[in-house]
Amino acid sequence: MSEADPPATETAAEPRDFIKYTLLHLRPEWRRLPASERAAGRDAMRAVLEHPPADLIVRTYSLAGTRAEAEMLLWLISPRLEVLQEFHARLFGTPMGGYLDTAHSYLGMARRSEYLGGHQHEGQEGSELRRRPHDLPYLVVYPFVKKREWYGLPFGERRRIMGEHFRIGHKYPRIQIHTGYSFGIDDAEFILAFETDSVGDFLDLVEALRGSEASRYTLIETPIFTASLVPPPRMLELAEGIA
Repeated sequence: MSEADPPATETAAEPRDFIKYTLLHLRPEWRRLPASERAAGRDAMRAVLEHPPADLIVRTYSLAGTRAEAEMLLWLISPRLEVLQEFHARLFGTPMGGYLDTAHSYLGMARRSEYLGGHQHEGQEGSELRRRPHDLPYLVVYPFVKKREWYGLPFGERRRIMGEHFRIGHKYPRIQIHTGYSFGIDDAEFILAFETDSVGDFLDLVEALRGSEASRYTLIETPIFTASLVPPPRMLELAEGIA
């Protein structure tokens, strides 16, 4: 499922923030360290997460119990790639950082879809110049790749097909989509993220989209990560096993 295809040209007035999703695994060796050492390590990591540079947006999510290979998800937004790199370096430079593995990493850029047309709704993706989190309780993230046949269709045909896709999506107004375009800068074509206050609503949306014409052109839409929005201290505690 993807809501967009890259426009032919970049509009000068359109900002293109980088969007980064980093999924982290905390090695079990960390949990065997003395409690005082772990507490100091959490404090150092929390300080980095809670005090990002001015041009970086950070949201933290817990994957504890929902995926086998990662417990933490970071959603980062910045206009500069170097800011993302330096922030990761700061994280990995903490004591806890030495026990972290990057289980998955996804990079994209935000921009408006040419397919929106009259389907754009206020508050939905493309209605604002800059992409920002809505801070809903749950986030679902996955990479997405279309079949090459899709790009061989005339643009008008693709737009018609996506019109049905949008109409189905608008039946679920509590779900907010954030599309990252990854052509040439990461392995996938898109990295999709959906904020919602109901995981059940998202399940119903995806099931409804399975019958759409656009779904015939899906090649890859896994792995899928379902996470809960939590403040940095709680994300670290859940990863460590503190209930």
